Amino acid sequence: MVGNRRKMKLFIKEHASLIVVQALQFLVILSIYWLDGYRHIRPALYGVFLGLFFLGCYLLYQYYSHRKFYERLSKPLVSFDDSFIKTEQTPISAALDQLLRNQYKYYQEQIQTLEYRQEKHLKFMNQWVHQMKTPLSVIELIAQNLDEPDSSDIREETEQMKVGLNTVLYMARLQTIEQDFTIQPVVLSKIVHEVNRENKRFYIRNKIYPKLQEEKKGIIVETDEKWLFFILSQLINNAVKYSIGKSNHILISIYEKDKEAILEVTDFGVGIPDSDKKRVFNAFYTGENGRKFRESTGMGLYLIKEVAEYLGHGIALDSQVGEGTTFRIIFSTTQNLTGQ
Repeated sequence: MVGNRRKMKLFIKEHASLIVVQALQFLVILSIYWLDGYRHIRPALYGVFLGLFFLGCYLLYQYYSHRKFYERLSKPLVSFDDSFIKTEQTPISAALDQLLRNQYKYYQEQIQTLEYRQEKHLKFMNQWVHQMKTPLSVIELIAQNLDEPDSSDIREETEQMKVGLNTVLYMARLQTIEQDFTIQPVVLSKIVHEVNRENKRFYIRNKIYPKLQEEKKGIIVETDEKWLFFILSQLINNAVKYSIGKSNHILISIYEKDKEAILEVTDFGVGIPDSDKKRVFNAFYTGENGRKFRESTGMGLYLIKEVAEYLGHGIALDSQVGEGTTFRIIFSTTQNLTGQ
């Protein structure tokens, strides 16, 4: 019914000018006869009736012969393949079909061009990041032979550059994450230990140390290990960065709640203002803390949220200014393989 109303509405709109012109034509002709002294109403009305009759027949013919054309115009395209549906054999319908086919081909060519450019860009970014890591490693080795505090300062800068390069790398990979992930059982405590081992020098340099709390041993979840490693590394990096000068430890907790598995990172640092909480996951949003602390790009939490959503994990945030912040990665009951 809605489709018929749309078709009829479109048809009336298209022919409204014809109906108005016909009505004016009848009025003008009758006025000329009236001014010329012709006063016989019934023949005049009969003439108007015949005119309306033929107009109505013409409109009915137009509507039924072009109804598929109006139907197509009033229905949105659900997919690109709908562009190849044939309407009818009338010239205007054939012209519309040809236009949609040409438009489809044009968009296909544009999409292929954009995909090719994106692929080249991602390939370049991957190669560039890996090339940059090599000289950074060399700089770190050279720094080991220097005296303190020069050595420590250089290592700190190279660590920051590594974090930045990894963010760029994962940002590039995020565009094709559907081709770059493998879901498998992962022991949460194992990946926490791996992340802590990877960040050992980062902890020592900032004099902030992790403490792992396992409410239940051996919690296993279904996820992508590499991307979870990235999420946890980003959360720990933030926790340490915002704890400097406020606390000397962060807390990493693993537990179950309502059959969901929770991986939690808590710091006791500066905390996040209420005004920033709703926007910290937005791309390039640094907020009040980002303006106070250097090296904040506003991309870390954005990437975490994007990846967590793609993997089907929940992400939650609790924070109090001056008391600290807790981020939770929530694995649903179906992703929690413990005890199954």
